[in-house]
Amino acid sequence: MLLSKGQTRHLVLLNPSSQELRIEQEEGSELTVHIIVVGGDDVSMQVYVNQSGEGAQTRLYGLVVAGGEQKVDLSTSLVHVKGGGKSEQLFKYVLSDKAQASFAGRLKVAQDAQKTDAYQTNRNIILSDDARMRTMPQLEIYADDVHCSHGASTGQLDDTALFYMQQRGISREHAQRLLLEAFAAEVVNTIDDEQVRENVRREVEETLYKFI
Repeated sequence: MLLSKGQTRHLVLLNPSSQELRIEQEEGSELTVHIIVVGGDDVSMQVYVNQSGEGAQTRLYGLVVAGGEQKVDLSTSLVHVKGGGKSEQLFKYVLSDKAQASFAGRLKVAQDAQKTDAYQTNRNIILSDDARMRTMPQLEIYADDVHCSHGASTGQLDDTALFYMQQRGISREHAQRLLLEAFAAEVVNTIDDEQVRENVRREVEETLYKFI
């Protein structure tokens, strides 16, 4: 897929089949991609984005809610070829039962891509002893006038937050639901289309409730 100068494109992929997505961005183009995996079949998806024009903007969001013996592998490769571009990647996973998942994120800033702002974040919550998560961030920076960062974390629900909420009369189950909803909402709320956003929110919350 080629995004021409100044073009804007929004993609929401809900429970995609395993596939490869390749996108080339020309000057001033804007791209937003949401990858939402909620239960269902195994998924293996790769996203490749090249900012080949100056001042391009890219936003990649992912939310995975997986249980049973589901396997979900997502990988991204985002290359800033020219300068003045911006990119944001936010991928969040909630895994239960015997689900296995991975996130591999490559972020490259070429030598000519000065004045680049690029950020990548991966956050994961594990709800069972048998679920497995692998996160593999890769940051390559060859320009010196840039703002770039990446971070990844994997853990369980915050016991302190659960205790605090229970002290105020909220049941443990309800508290877990509220924390998981808030965790997922950071991605869901970035979907611009209101109807799509609410449909995704409903499906995500219904699946999360099955894990508690």
